[in-house]
Amino acid sequence: MNKKRIWSIIRIVVISLLLAFFFRSYLFASYVVNGKSMEPTLHDGNLLMVNKMIYDWKNINRFDVIVFHANEEEDYVKRVIGVPGDHIEYKDDTLFLNGEVVEETYLTSYRNGEEILTHDFELEMLTGERKVPQGKLFVLGDNRQKSYDSRDIGFIDESSVVGKVDLLYWPVSQLNFHLTK
Repeated sequence: MNKKRIWSIIRIVVISLLLAFFFRSYLFASYVVNGKSMEPTLHDGNLLMVNKMIYDWKNINRFDVIVFHANEEEDYVKRVIGVPGDHIEYKDDTLFLNGEVVEETYLTSYRNGEEILTHDFELEMLTGERKVPQGKLFVLGDNRQKSYDSRDIGFIDESSVVGKVDLLYWPVSQLNFHLTK
């Protein structure tokens, strides 16, 4: 091979590595699900691709599956149930958002007809707030009986959100691009 061809290959490899580093560092992140709090949507050991930039361009929506910094050592994966201004209540295993019944289709495969997934609560009873405050989110795990979420830790800061889970990519047999409602 001549020197010109070698330098061309080196240039392509370096540019590819720089682009991969940029995408990995600033646009996307890979996360591993740790625990059962998001079953049946996500399972322990699933690999996720998190879009870190999406919320720079649009608001966080109800039912988005997000990753956020729970503390300095841990990140959690949960589903957004309430955004600023929302009043949240669960009664008879039914979600009421701002007084309206909302069907949680992502829980359908978890329901067996007899077992209650989400015990009754009202936002004010848990947090002392009637509505989700500005700059905060109310999040729950899909496995409501085994999830450590806003019912325990309270609201999370919007600024703690790493990004939106856009893709479940491992195991390949569970490949999923649609983790929202």
